[in-house]
Amino acid sequence: MIPTGSTIGILGGGQLGRMLAIAAAPLGYSCHLFCPEDDAPAAEVCAKHTVAKYENVDALMSFAKNIDVVTYEFENVPSSAIQLIEKLRPVRPGKKSLTITSNRRKEKQFAMQNDISVASWQEVKERRFLGSAIKKIGVPSILKSEESGYDGKGQYTITSTESSELDLAWQKIGNVPAILEEMIDFDQEISVIIARGIDNSTKCYSPIFNVHKDGILDYSLSPAPINNRMKKKAEQIAMVAAESLDHIGVLCVELFLTKNKELLLNEIAPRVHNSGHLTIEAYKTSQFTQHIRAIVGLQLRDCLQQSNAAMKNLIGRDIDFWEKMDTNGEPSVHLYGKKEVRTGRKMGHVTWLYPTSQDPYIPIDF
Repeated sequence: MIPTGSTIGILGGGQLGRMLAIAAAPLGYSCHLFCPEDDAPAAEVCAKHTVAKYENVDALMSFAKNIDVVTYEFENVPSSAIQLIEKLRPVRPGKKSLTITSNRRKEKQFAMQNDISVASWQEVKERRFLGSAIKKIGVPSILKSEESGYDGKGQYTITSTESSELDLAWQKIGNVPAILEEMIDFDQEISVIIARGIDNSTKCYSPIFNVHKDGILDYSLSPAPINNRMKKKAEQIAMVAAESLDHIGVLCVELFLTKNKELLLNEIAPRVHNSGHLTIEAYKTSQFTQHIRAIVGLQLRDCLQQSNAAMKNLIGRDIDFWEKMDTNGEPSVHLYGKKEVRTGRKMGHVTWLYPTSQDPYIPIDF
C-alpha cells in the first residue's frame, strides 16, 4: 500500500486530473501534476506542478523521483513516458491498459479475443485499402484513426462510395492508419464504470445512459433505463475488460444497445469517465475517490447508488447559463476553471439528484 502522506503523480492537467486531486486530499495524499500547460485546470488543486512536454526525459525523471505512484487522466499519454516512469515508480493503470485502449485497432482485437461483441470493422492501413474495406462494411460507415481519438476527434462518417468522398474522409482523419467501422443503428448508448484494486477486487457502478452531440457527451442519466438482465450483461462486459487488461483503478466501457437488444462495445476508457461525474453526488463513493483508493492500495468502497441523477456538460458557451441552472432544482455545479471558452470545450458540469423512485431528467432547456 502507498501510505498516507505520499504523493500521487498525475499525467494530464484537465478536469479529470482536477477532480482526482480533489478526491485524493481527504485521504491524506497530495498530488504532483505533470502536463505541458502552465494554466491547466488541475494545477489549481495540486500541491506541485511540473510544466513540461511528455517527451521531456529529464523532466519525467525528476517528476518520477518526487512521487510515490503515478496515474493518468487521459489515454493519449505517449507510451514512452509511461515506460520511463515505471522504471522508478508504479504506474496505475499499467502499460497494458494504456497500450490497448489508446489504439482503436488493438482495442477491437482485444475485445474479440475476449468474446466481447463489437460492430463489424476493417483495418485500413493506407488510403489505397479504403475502397476494399468499404465494399466489406458498406455505407454509411465511420472511418476512425487508430490513435488520438477523443470526444469525436479522428472520425469521419462516410456516406458514399465515390472516390472523392473517400479521399476527403482520409484527409479528415489526418492521413493516418485507421479502422473502418459499421455504423450501428442503436437504441441506447450506455457506459459502465468499474474499479479494480491491487488485490483484484472489483466494484461496479450501475450502467449510465448517455446522449452525445457532435461526438461529445451532452448529458447522462443514472440509472440507465434497461432491464436487469441487460444490466448484468453490461456489468459482466466491464468485468471481463478490467480483468483481462489486469487494470488497476477505474475503467469505463462504452456500449451500444442495439435495436435487436444486443450489447456492442464502442470503446474502453482506461480512466475515470465523463459520464461518471454524477457519481460524486449520487453514489456513496465517487469514481474519483474509488480510483485513488485503487491506485494506492486501499480497499475499494461500496458503489451503492443513493439517488438517481442527471448530469449535463457545460460545453463552450453553455457556461454562460450556469447561474440560471444553479437556481433550477438546486443542482451541484462544477466549474473547471478554464480561462478560454472554445466551441466543443468542456467548461464544467451540473448534476441534479432525484429520489430513487423517480426517473432522472435534465430540468432546463438550452
